[in-house]
Amino acid sequence: MSGTSTHRWFGIGHSEQADPDAAGEAAASAALAGRSPSLLIVFSSISYDLPTLLASVRRAAGPGVPIVGCSAMGEISAHGVTDGSVVVAALGGAGLQVYPQVRRGVSGRRHAAGREAADPLASLDAPYRVLLLLCDGLSFELHRVVRGAYAAAGAAVPLVGGCAADNLTFTATYQFYGDGDEVEIMSDAVVGVAIGSDAPLGVGVAHGWRRTDEAMVVTSSEESRVFQLDNEPALDVYLRLIGEDVSIVDDPDKFHNRAYYHPLGLSRRDGDDMRVVHAADVSDRSLICLANVPQGALASLMETDPESLVSSAGESCRQASRMLGGAPPIGFLTFDCGIRKVMLGHDSVQREVAQMRQFTGDAPVGGFYTYGEIARSQGSRGTHHLAVASLALA
Repeated sequence: MSGTSTHRWFGIGHSEQADPDAAGEAAASAALAGRSPSLLIVFSSISYDLPTLLASVRRAAGPGVPIVGCSAMGEISAHGVTDGSVVVAALGGAGLQVYPQVRRGVSGRRHAAGREAADPLASLDAPYRVLLLLCDGLSFELHRVVRGAYAAAGAAVPLVGGCAADNLTFTATYQFYGDGDEVEIMSDAVVGVAIGSDAPLGVGVAHGWRRTDEAMVVTSSEESRVFQLDNEPALDVYLRLIGEDVSIVDDPDKFHNRAYYHPLGLSRRDGDDMRVVHAADVSDRSLICLANVPQGALASLMETDPESLVSSAGESCRQASRMLGGAPPIGFLTFDCGIRKVMLGHDSVQREVAQMRQFTGDAPVGGFYTYGEIARSQGSRGTHHLAVASLALA
């Protein structure tokens, strides 16, 4: 499936074939449709033999074409949501500029790595610009990477992207990068792609969650660890609100399953930023979240329902499309939270894609289910969870 304009084009290919060589070839060829690309983006299930899959994508793309991407826990295309599959996005044309970058060993230098991943923005001279970021989903403190990217990009350049996933095994996620004969498969890396266009680019983000109680003050925290809420131990407050006792902490699977449905929301002027409670520490009665929770912030317990989650997928694409200023979209990339996928189940995630299609029209759509979403069109914030982030290209 492809979308075109006078100077720019965007194509999506998808394959559920079990053989990785055949799957990579089929998805890449469908995305390319005989055209010469500036960039290929690969979102793949970790069930494939990734070296074989990416080698077939490289053959289809030809030597020297940059290839980036990451592992997923569900792939999104016009076919809906599939597992054990691969989605390839291809873009090119005289109206697009693309400069990819990779930084390895992120966990020891998150802010610096994010800043360096944004360096290629300096090479763009197009009137519309965006920075696409693909990160390791098991690298905590993603906000430091995003802050670094923001420091380099400045307030005028939107950020969008997602964190690689591994089907909730929490073992290893993978990022892909190659601009030569081979495509490297890495962990603990950040891939940045500076995209410039002579037509508008739009970013949207929505989550569909709402507050259940009055906001609490985060009276003590450090990065992603929350020590106190309203001057009480954070773990004690949280367990009281969700109706559990401390024994649930001893069963990580049970704790995760409860916590997924009871995230925290940080109050902002334009809504709430979601924070997944990933773990708890009984020794100091703290909560450990997947992104920063600033001391002094207002935090609320959040709730949702299937219809709100499904509707938010469409809202994300609506926001991104609205930023195109009336120009018709040629394609969309979407980054949807993997926990939402678990909560919704097979049938409702298909409805998510149907909601997206209400705002994407006939333009091709490709994406994946993530361990964290990145979206920033204004202000310095950009790290999200339990949300859908979207990039629209005109």
